[in-house]
Amino acid sequence: MQSIKVPPIKPAISFDLLDKIDIRVGTIERVEDVKGSDKLVRLVVDFGDHKRNILAGMKQEREHPEEIEGRQALFVVNLEPKKMMGELSEGMLFDIGYADGITSVLAVPENPVPNGTRAG
Repeated sequence: MQSIKVPPIKPAISFDLLDKIDIRVGTIERVEDVKGSDKLVRLVVDFGDHKRNILAGMKQEREHPEEIEGRQALFVVNLEPKKMMGELSEGMLFDIGYADGITSVLAVPENPVPNGTRAG
């Protein structure tokens, strides 16, 4: 296991603010290359009642990003869409480790749950 220097905890936030973040489980159906980017891949994610394209900067973190196809993971689904490399990202993948400079791993449910299930 990699080790890190544990950073200080961020300032406290209210439960109201936390309640505004919509975190849901989705299944990553496909991982596609984003042409012209050395970092980004496009994840096609099934949230049960709809699918979204979510861009994630994992090209340099994983030798074979497509290895996560079929896996469930946690996503923030109520961020404003963001255009990157000419493509629209409709959410954010939760991963663990990137901010601390270690090899990232997916934040995943312990057991399979229906797509669209909310965290919290």
